[in-house]
Amino acid sequence: MTKSAETTHDLVVFGATSFVGQILTRYLLDTYGVGQSVKWAIAGRSESKLNTLKSELGNTAKDLPVILADASDEAALQAMCEQTRVIISTVGPYALYGEPLVQTCVRTGTDYCDLTGEVQWIRKMVERYEEEARSSGARIVHCCGFDSIPSDMGVWFLQNQAEQVFGEPCLDVRMRVKTAKGEFSGGTVASMMNVAKEAAADPKLRKELANPFSICPPEHRSETRQPSLKGAEFDKTFNAWLAPFVMGAINTRVVHRSNALQDARYGKEFTYDEAMMTGRGTKGRLAAYAIIGGLAAFFTASAIKPTRWLVEKFVPQPGEGPSPEAQKSGFYDLRFVGRTEDGKTIITKVTGDRDPGYGSTGKMLGEAGMCLAFDIPADQPGGFWTPASLLDGKLMERLTSKAGLTFEVVETR
Repeated sequence: MTKSAETTHDLVVFGATSFVGQILTRYLLDTYGVGQSVKWAIAGRSESKLNTLKSELGNTAKDLPVILADASDEAALQAMCEQTRVIISTVGPYALYGEPLVQTCVRTGTDYCDLTGEVQWIRKMVERYEEEARSSGARIVHCCGFDSIPSDMGVWFLQNQAEQVFGEPCLDVRMRVKTAKGEFSGGTVASMMNVAKEAAADPKLRKELANPFSICPPEHRSETRQPSLKGAEFDKTFNAWLAPFVMGAINTRVVHRSNALQDARYGKEFTYDEAMMTGRGTKGRLAAYAIIGGLAAFFTASAIKPTRWLVEKFVPQPGEGPSPEAQKSGFYDLRFVGRTEDGKTIITKVTGDRDPGYGSTGKMLGEAGMCLAFDIPADQPGGFWTPASLLDGKLMERLTSKAGLTFEVVETR
């Protein structure tokens, strides 16, 4: 079953007054206008805040429809879902506020995407609602921001190129953050702190968070040990020191789920990991150790109640973020190294023209929603998908033509 195209709206931005929600709303307004080829609306729990947002957006937003719905009000969520084919949600931490909307989208056959990076919550949603989503036709796509579109689509692009050049996919892929300029969003920090808090209280969750296949179907596993960078390491390919990449924990799991949902297209023993480059020589090595120490301190302090308040005092809060100028000055450059079983190598890169956590995430999330609304065939089955497994080349076209991303081959050998 798929939802009728005769709904009032093509898509609705739920949580439009959040920091990323405002960026997303501005992007959709500037790119698609109001009342033109795309029928869309903004939604949230506060009518006054939504009207203030419209006022701040200017005269072009005066006819933008507003829907009132609270994340905990199931009747209001159902009324919202009945008006649209796609919901884009920015209301997090999703582990605290996200389930009622996912449940409602599944039951009403409404397509949905968000920017969560909360792997333990994603697993719960898949376990609880996968079968019902398949029945209702709802396509649910988590992780449509910086985590995990650049990683997921970056691997998808590399494998497409490898198949064209080598005639086979790469059995091993490593992503390295060459450079990135930007800040963590307050929502992302809140989600990370919530994961640390939950993990500290639940040994089973700690074990789950160490499993790279935790959101894959149960039958999809590898006998090959997955790489997992824990300390400083020197990367000979790029002649640079490496440190763990904080988003790697969610990105690797999304990439593995994409492989599983594409019938192990990358190989049943496919391996993948992520890290960030910290530079060369002694300076690069010290920078790597500094990052490792900082991450350990953050997660340790976030997990313990007496120190959690101190972390909260110094990190961005949900709803806070950089100025529009700072967002525009941000960027990122990710490098991917893929190797086939017999050693053939391809290096690709993915770049974004805005800061990762805000400007670029807002554009990626918007185009994921547009892709769901307009590019996915009506007979595509419902269920819990990933960006690469469902949106694939159609999303890549949108990312490169509208959202400021590039995907390029650097070298093959």
